[in-house]
Amino acid sequence: MQFLGDVGVTASAVGNHEFDEGYRELQRIQWGGCHPKDGCSPAGRWKGAKFDYLSANVVKEATRKPVLKPWTIRRINGVRVGFIGVVTKTTPSIVTADGIKGLRFDDEVAAANRSARELKRRGVRAMVLLVHEGDQVPAGQRPDACGVVPGAGTRIAKEADPEIDVVLAGHTHQQYVCSVPDPKGRPRLYSSGSSFGRVVTQVDFQVNRRTGDIVRSSLKGDNHVVTRDVPPDPRTQAFVQTWKERVAEIANKPVGRISADLTRAPSPTGETALGDVVADAQAASMKDKGAQVALMNPGGVRTDLVYKASGSEGDGVVTYGEAFAVQPFSNVMGVTSLTGAQLDKLLEQQWTAAGEKILQPSAGLRFTIDRGRPVGDRVSAITIDGKAVDPAAVYKVAANNFLLGGGDGFTTFTEGKDQVLGPIDLDGFVAYLGSAGTIAPPKLDRISGS
Repeated sequence: MQFLGDVGVTASAVGNHEFDEGYRELQRIQWGGCHPKDGCSPAGRWKGAKFDYLSANVVKEATRKPVLKPWTIRRINGVRVGFIGVVTKTTPSIVTADGIKGLRFDDEVAAANRSARELKRRGVRAMVLLVHEGDQVPAGQRPDACGVVPGAGTRIAKEADPEIDVVLAGHTHQQYVCSVPDPKGRPRLYSSGSSFGRVVTQVDFQVNRRTGDIVRSSLKGDNHVVTRDVPPDPRTQAFVQTWKERVAEIANKPVGRISADLTRAPSPTGETALGDVVADAQAASMKDKGAQVALMNPGGVRTDLVYKASGSEGDGVVTYGEAFAVQPFSNVMGVTSLTGAQLDKLLEQQWTAAGEKILQPSAGLRFTIDRGRPVGDRVSAITIDGKAVDPAAVYKVAANNFLLGGGDGFTTFTEGKDQVLGPIDLDGFVAYLGSAGTIAPPKLDRISGS
């Protein structure tokens, strides 16, 4: 938060993860103070964010009042520009119950339109909607291309008040620059800049000085890929080093042991040793919620666990920092009920016209793939604990909330019933590393075929 303020962030829509510890913690991050349990950080009492968090569609159930500002106004080259922020209305289904207790998440379009009307009443005609929701794109798409698969993000971008000129999206970690028609049929910029600062969206436009409104025909968006070939900023280097030293005690704490490298190198079927271990950890973390098996998205396994020591911890020792590097997203684990037919349908979604994403299965789940068959008919011989899956039977499947929300195109997860949420994925991973003894690379035989 300090870094984002220092580099000049001016406003941000809240995301679902901002509610992981509840809205009061979000308010503390916005306005300042020390954590009620952890106390103050090594830097002292938090003074509050230098930028505005915006959440037009999040209100307290008891009072109907917004949790934070719904909108803010900034002057850009002398022109007043209004920024509106909304978060995906699906937040209650992807955040723990405690995190959203006492809150109501309204429809994104309805909330954005209320804010647009208020901004117009105040004489603001140039408006940008920041929305923590978005769409999926085909694998390998250029960052400045469109080609989105129309979904929740496109709906918001097309239906929001025509006074809104630009819609900047997030949540789905995709990259695209599109033009969509607003309710009056005028072109509106709709863009997303990937995730983790890897792409920066630049938006240029002209403003009619008489009306104060953006000239739609002048709108231009461009997604710039961030490179590492620029000289490091000395102030930022010092900032990062300071915080590395401050968290070193926690980051260097041993949490488990491995007997050899656990890598993301795929077998011919796409199965990986580390992906299997992560899936095993997720199944274990949701066992008390009835989970029979777990599935992990391969893109969520961010780095390898190597046997050779990275510091003074010793060979084969996994530290908290290393576990965090593997699972850095703080996704919430959950379990949902799928029929055998739905599980088969889900596994078929590992392939699209754009490519493949092979889900990593926990130890109890096995299936066979045949890439020579048509997309939609490549999976067979699905078993759970050695028994053939019955298309009509119901099975408890664990996954992180990214997948449960249909992420990476696995939309069948959203058809599941009786969803129950559990711990943060990293917490479950660390607990598993601590309880499983020395972990050896599993045999890559959960997915067979070619």
